[in-house]
Amino acid sequence: MALRPIVDNALPVAPERPKKHLQVVSVPLQKQSEVGVNDENKAPLPPSNSPIDYISSDNLKPISDPESKIQGLIERLDSKDWTNVCESLNNIRRFALYHSSLLLPFLEKVMSVVVKSMKNPRSALIKTSIMASSDIFYAFGDHLLDSISDAFDNLLLQLLLKASQDKKFVCEEADKALNAMVKSMTPLPLLSKLKPYVSHVNLRIRAKAAISISNFVSKMGLEGMDEFGLVSLVQVAADLLSDRLPEAREAARRIVISVYEAYTGNEEQKQEEWQSFCQSSLPPIHVHSVIKITSSSN
Repeated sequence: MALRPIVDNALPVAPERPKKHLQVVSVPLQKQSEVGVNDENKAPLPPSNSPIDYISSDNLKPISDPESKIQGLIERLDSKDWTNVCESLNNIRRFALYHSSLLLPFLEKVMSVVVKSMKNPRSALIKTSIMASSDIFYAFGDHLLDSISDAFDNLLLQLLLKASQDKKFVCEEADKALNAMVKSMTPLPLLSKLKPYVSHVNLRIRAKAAISISNFVSKMGLEGMDEFGLVSLVQVAADLLSDRLPEAREAARRIVISVYEAYTGNEEQKQEEWQSFCQSSLPPIHVHSVIKITSSSN
């Protein structure tokens, strides 16, 4: 008997359903550097149509015919347009560096605008105002303390606040401004203004104030320290030695060493005199900490 072909015995096969083909649309990915990532540790890049430039002091040029332009510049500081204020602040920097005598009568007005700009939420305006404060410190120094208003006190507070921020580019610029202040101003009057901030409730402000004080003290001789108050300096340092932030503790150690070196002149015969000074000026709990620092520095 002839066998039927195998194919005839197979079960009927149901026709295959047509497969659905998914279309995959390829979307080009932007590089991270091209995306507006909210990285608070990077300086914000101005929009392409923004006229804001962060100009270093070395690249600022004198103003042509400054006498005819100073009044209009002061008026433009009150502009509602933040880009105009930025431009005016850069011109203020040029006046401070090259035509400071023309700017001097308007100094309080300028400081108040700088402080107001630091409080603005726009990062470009904050950074430009901090850069302006650095140039103002270098140009006017102790003249800033002659203000009858609280303009300088407000400026100092804002710089300490900005130096305490998490935004790295703001913090770094504010640190530069505080260093400019230390380099360009007489220590004694400014130490008096900084001293209250080492007891501030904000621990970062305490640390920044302590660093500025330590920088001042390192420049002073024994006579200047004595005029401000040796006991006061040692007490400030002793209180900061147990601060929560390492920056404050390190600044305190630097203050102690600066006072110790000025007091003893690194002469061994004055070691006992230094210990007696500490014992008479500090609570017992602080005496040991201070003497331990100076003993290890020898």
